[in-house]
Amino acid sequence: MLSTEFPGGRDITACLPDDTRVLERDFITRVAPLLHKNNDIDKSFYDKYDVKMGLRNKNGTGVRVGLTHIADVRGYDIDENRKKIAVPGKLFYRGIDVEDLVNASIREKRFGYEETSYLLLFGELPEEEQLKDYATLLGRLRELPPTFTRDMIMANPSPSIMNQMARSILSMYSFDEKAEDTSLNNVLRQSIHLISCLSTIAAYSYQAKRSHFQNQSLHLHYPLPELSTAENILRLIRPMGEYTDLEARLLDIALILHAEHGGGNNSTFTTHLVSSTGTDTYSAISAAIGSLKGPKHGGANLAVIHMMRDLKENVSDITDLNEVEKYLYKVIRGEANDGTGLIYGLGHAVYTVSDPRAQLLKKMARTLAEKNGLMDEFMLYDFIETKGSQIFSEATGLDIILPANVDLYSGFVYNALNIPLDLATPIFACARISGWCAHRIEELACSGRIMRPAYQCVKTPQLYVSLKDR
Repeated sequence: MLSTEFPGGRDITACLPDDTRVLERDFITRVAPLLHKNNDIDKSFYDKYDVKMGLRNKNGTGVRVGLTHIADVRGYDIDENRKKIAVPGKLFYRGIDVEDLVNASIREKRFGYEETSYLLLFGELPEEEQLKDYATLLGRLRELPPTFTRDMIMANPSPSIMNQMARSILSMYSFDEKAEDTSLNNVLRQSIHLISCLSTIAAYSYQAKRSHFQNQSLHLHYPLPELSTAENILRLIRPMGEYTDLEARLLDIALILHAEHGGGNNSTFTTHLVSSTGTDTYSAISAAIGSLKGPKHGGANLAVIHMMRDLKENVSDITDLNEVEKYLYKVIRGEANDGTGLIYGLGHAVYTVSDPRAQLLKKMARTLAEKNGLMDEFMLYDFIETKGSQIFSEATGLDIILPANVDLYSGFVYNALNIPLDLATPIFACARISGWCAHRIEELACSGRIMRPAYQCVKTPQLYVSLKDR
């Protein structure tokens, strides 16, 4: 374990002369209105040119742009009139119900993320010896290259762990003699390495941030090869490396449930899109991390955590459900939390009745709550799930079902596990990288064509006016 301190903050413009900084500020102030003036597009044009905004059909379904073996996200049926029919959600990894994967790990009292990762990469469940070999390999590859931690992470800490992770992965290109080799065997080698060490990068990036930006002691532990992914994450992020078996198993289940969610989610589609160019693995995965960071995607779990903190600040007794209900009405009216009118953790783009990931995570969350004396907290989340949709409908007049999504109970789980807010989305990335790598391999194996969608230009042609006449 190492302890040290970092000097004060950095500013990218600090080295610039004062007059240059003033010039920059004044220039941006003057030209900023042009950004709105010249980038506004009439919404009627989307219908006129039959453009699927956000790659969505008018009925809310996603525009089908590819085929995959890797995952099936079932949230609705389509009737003969192309209308969505709400059905309970199901999620399959390579044809295997994710519920079966979770239940098997619970029943057999073993960690299941490594089995899930193998399934996603290779397309079939491993035999016992195959799983042992894969888990052993992942364990041995968790340690980062010599000097990498010092030179790439500690020397340049970032306030954003996700950005640090993306930068670190790009930097690993320099440590790979076959970085540009896109043969499937080589991409598999790179994928296994990244799946293994991403959690180490995330943990060390977190420790660097705490030390540099929060003036906290720096605690660096070596990953232990005999530990599972979930165990190593908890070991690396906690000052003394301590954790309970229940904590590790709950985190393991969270990793399983976040490992994959079909080819259409934004970060996985990004992986397909970037991989279709023939670029290297490090560029593709760093791009996926950049996508996941967005608050409309992987960053949504942070929105749940922030909302719950705001609720506790404004509701004196969280067991008083009448007060909680009043707060939720304020949220919908834009009078509480961030003013968006959204109850975070409810609703999903695909799932119409239920999110199977949320239901599975809820079961384990209850177990943890009972053991750690957090039932009042758990029942608060349960109330939001149970009543939130009804409250939203009554407040807005919209007859809509808003099922709890995985972000609701992952927020509870991360809080119960004392996982810092900064690590919520990075841990999501540590799980999802198995899915990203599987999709990259699939893209390279069967597509062979660069993605090139079309955008309709709606700008009227104009004559060039010479500089002196403008």
